[in-house]
Amino acid sequence: MLTTHLTASEREHLHESYRHLHRTPELSMQEHRTAEFIEARLSELGIEHFRCGGTGVVGILRNGDGPVVGFRADTDGLPIQEDTGADYSSTATGTLDDGTVVPVMHGCGHDTHVAAALSAAALLVRQTGEWSGTVVWVFQPGEETAAGAAAMVADGIWERAPRPNVVLGQHVFPAAPAGSVALATGPAMAMADSLRVTVHGRQSHGSQPQDSTDPIVLGAHIVTRLQTIVSRELPPQSPAVVTCGTFHAGLKENIIPAAAEFTLNIRTLGTDIRAHVLGAITRIVNAEAEASGAPRPTIEEIYRFPQLTNDERESEAVRAVLERELGAGNVLRIPPAMGSEDFGTLPDSIGVPGVYWFFGGFAAGTVDPPVNHSPHFLPDLEPTLSTGVSAAVAAIGHYLAPRA
Repeated sequence: MLTTHLTASEREHLHESYRHLHRTPELSMQEHRTAEFIEARLSELGIEHFRCGGTGVVGILRNGDGPVVGFRADTDGLPIQEDTGADYSSTATGTLDDGTVVPVMHGCGHDTHVAAALSAAALLVRQTGEWSGTVVWVFQPGEETAAGAAAMVADGIWERAPRPNVVLGQHVFPAAPAGSVALATGPAMAMADSLRVTVHGRQSHGSQPQDSTDPIVLGAHIVTRLQTIVSRELPPQSPAVVTCGTFHAGLKENIIPAAAEFTLNIRTLGTDIRAHVLGAITRIVNAEAEASGAPRPTIEEIYRFPQLTNDERESEAVRAVLERELGAGNVLRIPPAMGSEDFGTLPDSIGVPGVYWFFGGFAAGTVDPPVNHSPHFLPDLEPTLSTGVSAAVAAIGHYLAPRA
């Protein structure tokens, strides 16, 4: 029977890997050093590997005949200035597509995902006499921009690696206590749409507003009115989120600019609700522009996440495995999260089941734990990391064949 527990030296290696990854985050689809770190560790473990989807890495652990299991860990960081105070804080910077240099932080915990997956791989290598089959380790770039899974599929991951019977994945999560996991059956995470809206006005001197069409005032009215979509157009039983994440306009306080640009992030559960919300956004944006006497705004799609759905049968099987591993009280049943993920692209592309769960990041009773994407996000080292390892090994081991 597979052990899911690390030795003292293996746990120290896990911590060292995590600290290294936390210090050296990279932006989406730019994870070059991260990929090299993963490749070096896979080589140490004797696991064959190849690059896929640009900065993605795929490891193949073959151990005789038997089932094939895929396990995915995402690798990218975020443009956030870290403010955790940890001695392994990130001081890294990166360059956005528009040339802007920004601070970079593992503000969503992808460093925990990579470190846990590499340690899980080490545990399975140590126990090859206990199981047979193949594990495909998918270290995926670009989750934050929904580019990475699609890039790996387009680069032929499932033609170049053995086709799995199931694909598994996990994510650190502040809403569950460290040492526990949380799992939804069926719909697990929301669809997401990100839009860039440019409103066009007429530039003038700040002292002569009568000669302008002010895009800042127009944009402010749009952003405020968009909040009524969820509160006044949708039934309370149909959750949705409409967030304005950026708003940029002007260069000087005494110039009314010619344009303003803002970006929106929309989360929905269900295609009908998504269609309604996107339609309402277009209606409101155009109507407010017309009310201001402005030209029709430009609405561009930045990226889109599919809905993540856990296979019902396999998610219940994984739940039972995790309850045996962690204790029934440490496996939480949760409703769909309004966050989004491109994990589902990997199993969906070949029509196999996918199961995705969360593992807790902060001690029970922690007051206001920092949320993902916060500059203060720093999960407790333990039992967070060891739980990520043991959950991964237990779930993967469920699908592998035992050695006689």
